[in-house]
Amino acid sequence: MENTHYISTELLSFEVLQEIISHNKLIALSENAKTNILKCRKYLDAKMASHSEPIYGINTGFGSLCNVKISNENLSKLQENLVKSHSCGTGEEVPNDIVKLMLLLKIQSLSYGHSGVQLQTVERLVDFYNNDILPVIYTQGSLGASGDLAPLAHLSLPLLGEGEVWFEGKKVNSIEVLKHFGWEPIVLKSKEGLALLNGTQFMSAYGAHILMKANKFSFLADLIGTISLEGFDGRVEPFNELIHYIRPHNGQIATAKRVKEFLDGSEIIGQLKTHVQDPYSFRCIPQVHGASKDAFDYVKKVFKTEINSVTDNPNIFIESDQIISGGNFHGQPLALALDFMAIALAELGSISERRTYQLISGLRNLPAFLVDNPGLNSGFMIPQYTAASIASQNKQLATPSSVDSIVSSNGQEDHVSMGANGATKCLRVMDNLERILAIELMNASQAIEYRRPLHSSDFIEMFLKSYRSEVPLVKEDRILHYDIEKTVSFLNSFQIEEDLLTLA
Repeated sequence: MENTHYISTELLSFEVLQEIISHNKLIALSENAKTNILKCRKYLDAKMASHSEPIYGINTGFGSLCNVKISNENLSKLQENLVKSHSCGTGEEVPNDIVKLMLLLKIQSLSYGHSGVQLQTVERLVDFYNNDILPVIYTQGSLGASGDLAPLAHLSLPLLGEGEVWFEGKKVNSIEVLKHFGWEPIVLKSKEGLALLNGTQFMSAYGAHILMKANKFSFLADLIGTISLEGFDGRVEPFNELIHYIRPHNGQIATAKRVKEFLDGSEIIGQLKTHVQDPYSFRCIPQVHGASKDAFDYVKKVFKTEINSVTDNPNIFIESDQIISGGNFHGQPLALALDFMAIALAELGSISERRTYQLISGLRNLPAFLVDNPGLNSGFMIPQYTAASIASQNKQLATPSSVDSIVSSNGQEDHVSMGANGATKCLRVMDNLERILAIELMNASQAIEYRRPLHSSDFIEMFLKSYRSEVPLVKEDRILHYDIEKTVSFLNSFQIEEDLLTLA
């Protein structure tokens, strides 16, 4: 089917992931994936029938209870108890967009045939995804070490007819949705609960979601920064490729090139300048924005590996006839990457707020606070306060989670990644960046009006015309909260062609 993505052993790229989400594609298991799942389950059933020795998580307790042997007749109950007992998340609900990504990434991980789940269990997860049956999951509860235990337990509860889901715009009991579709609750077999709960899909889904947004807002940071440069009557020389080829960081070169392209044909940038230099927040856009781009590139590599990995425990290897208990569920690679991404996003917001501050300061023949009759009008005085407050909060949120650890499970799990906390606060940094950039755009677009009758480039003028259809010019004081909210919505809805998002 044309609008269906088939889950297979082929690498899932971020481009494919974006296409699945943006085109609202259905998903299905490929024949290869079905074979992998069936063969692994058949092997595990045969192993359980012929061997009585303890195998962690399959016929033993969990965590520090790993030495407690469980009888064969209680193996299904063991897995059901695991899901229920670990469903102790709390706090805010995980956004539905991220829950849907969690479903997709869990299905992908289980499809490789190293987890021992039943085919019908994975197919039910596929049904949930395709019918927008989204389990209610909470942001707090995961240490990011034994996988994302609490969040993934809540993801798994609806398989049993337990817990709650969002369906058709309402939060309902899972059993009601199963009845609606004529489905029976899944009866978990040995190891299945552990396969569902062990894994990094909470952290991975957050990271993937943020990365896809970061790509767009990195572009918008370059564009809005360029509009600020025009409003500030800045110089073009700092974007000359000769400077950047002698310090050839990829992100720096790409940012300078992008800004030059945005400025192509601008009358404002081409006019004679009376000042020799611009402040760092304008002059160093390639170096600062570029460093964040390079950070995103590193983080993307980490997450691309992770979303194409098996992260539960123990892992089953049919060809070598081994069931191996290890630590693929530990979130350390993601925890470090999420902290790095939060820092990189925070820096885009930090330099953006500084440009806003320069624009309202009454410099370069701009009126104080970018409004006529300053004094009677406060103009854009206070939005800068708002941006400064948010930028400061981002600095606090950018404090790494991954340097923390805390002992759990009676010392058996004695080092944890805290990547789940890193994931949730990284999303807050991303959301904050949207607001900081929105405030900069409000100021930059206002400043450009004081450069008339000169025009900027065709691309920038097109962008500003589209923006002005949503947020009019400020001629006298009004409630700017609404302008901020409208600007955030404008930036989120603004469509950018894929080739413009791709760095040279």
